[in-house]
Amino acid sequence: MADVTLSSRPKTELPGKQTHIGRTIAYARKHPVLSLLSVLVIAGLLWIGYRIFDWAILRGVFYSPDSQLCRVDGAGACWAVIQERWRIIIYGLYPFDQQWRSALACLLIMVTAILSCIPVFWRFSRIAPLWIAGFGGFTILMSGGIFGLEYIPVRQWGGLSLTLFVFSSVTILTMPTSVILVLMRQSKLPWVSRSVQAIIDFVRSLPLLVVLFVAAVVVPFGLPDFMIGEKLFRVIAGFTLYVSCYQAEILRGGILSLPSGQEEAAKALGLGYWHRVSRIILPQAFKVSLPSTINQIVIIFLETPLIVIIGFFEVLASGNAAFGTAEWGIAAKEVYIFIGVIFFIFSLSLSRYGAYLEARLSKGDRR
Repeated sequence: MADVTLSSRPKTELPGKQTHIGRTIAYARKHPVLSLLSVLVIAGLLWIGYRIFDWAILRGVFYSPDSQLCRVDGAGACWAVIQERWRIIIYGLYPFDQQWRSALACLLIMVTAILSCIPVFWRFSRIAPLWIAGFGGFTILMSGGIFGLEYIPVRQWGGLSLTLFVFSSVTILTMPTSVILVLMRQSKLPWVSRSVQAIIDFVRSLPLLVVLFVAAVVVPFGLPDFMIGEKLFRVIAGFTLYVSCYQAEILRGGILSLPSGQEEAAKALGLGYWHRVSRIILPQAFKVSLPSTINQIVIIFLETPLIVIIGFFEVLASGNAAFGTAEWGIAAKEVYIFIGVIFFIFSLSLSRYGAYLEARLSKGDRR
């Protein structure tokens, strides 16, 4: 009797995979047109992928000192331009014999960014000295003039190091500036809140390129000579103001999403304004607005190449110079792909870290 009972049990373990296949077949029979279109799209994507692989890898030219092999009939991607011209892409106009400083500066700022992502540095008393040392070392290496380093003017900076300098500067300056703007925007004084609101709305209504152009070209006409300074620093200031206005609105949304009872409870406990803001309001607002903040940081990095329009030799302009000769003029696509991979790696790393940080904070783990 027991054997009969065991044998009569439904076998639910086996059909898992078969059920999925069976459902796929049933769906194909029920929707033949959609299934055919799906097969055609997949086949088309595979064909495109093979053509790209054939052009980039199978027929690609990885070494050709004079680009002649890239001009042979049937040759694929001319990756030899990267091997021969990578110094221009990475270092730009930086003096050849001093390019080790630019490489070391890039390495230093990237190590600083990686260390700041480690939870042990998630305290102001630790992350502030880290960035002061990292960014200060980056600036000293790039500029020189002390410690026996040859002085290199800002106009000779270029390539990836200039891109990282602008990105790091804007990101570092944006956070405190946006906090100041949002606190002034939330002020109880009408003339303060309305004035800041008008500034934020006005700046956000402008294209970034207009802000950069005004900072680089128009602002010097209204300043005395001793206040003009380097064009690069004016551009960074304009870039920071533009991004800070967006970040301030992101933080304001985070503040408005918080229950009003928390601030009232803090007032009942006798906490002052700065304690309420720094210990209760802003930490929760940053946590709520974290996805948008990470997205804003990625946008800063992707919009950095716009400075090429106003005469800076960042990584995109350096790439244009790499193939801007008669010898390597056939390799524009390869250079842009190489630069695109650089931006993709940085942007993907930032977005993945943002996802990790969001998941970590959602679990309440702040160690």
